Amino acid sequence: MNNVVIKNIIRFILLVLFQVLVLDQVSLNSYIIPYGYLLFLLLLPFNTPGTALLLLAFATGFTIDFFGNTLGLHTAAAVLMAFARPGVIKFYFKKIETLPQEEPGIKKLGLGGFTKYAFTLILIHHLFLFFVERFSFSHFFTTLEHLLVNSVASLILILIILMLFAKRKRKKRL
Repeated sequence: MNNVVIKNIIRFILLVLFQVLVLDQVSLNSYIIPYGYLLFLLLLPFNTPGTALLLLAFATGFTIDFFGNTLGLHTAAAVLMAFARPGVIKFYFKKIETLPQEEPGIKKLGLGGFTKYAFTLILIHHLFLFFVERFSFSHFFTTLEHLLVNSVASLILILIILMLFAKRKRKKRL
């Protein structure tokens, strides 16, 4: 099996377990729940075929829904996010050159580029998730506030995870 496939399987398992066992349990009064599992979809290689991207998003969302008993909300939001991902990459990075199996991480896009890319996709995910969850526009501004707070919390968590697990360059000793 390919090294990239193994790495992504491990990433999927760890992020889903972290989401289900930790993040979903320590929510702040059910108001702020960062969704760290989105990092799996954000870091899939640039050259991931569209069908595979949508199937992986479906599997990821379905797994979160299964453990969270949320009736397909995360599945639909994750698939929408995966559907938008190629367009967001083309919009922000028109002339980006990538190697096969290269990931859209901080190393490739820079901190600012990755933050734009991730925040846009997180907003798309959360916009769908929160408005479909409420299924009403009667509390539009409350839902919008909830959406923005959770989007920022998710982005901060994702950036912290990336920085914690970033490979550090070792300085050569003379």
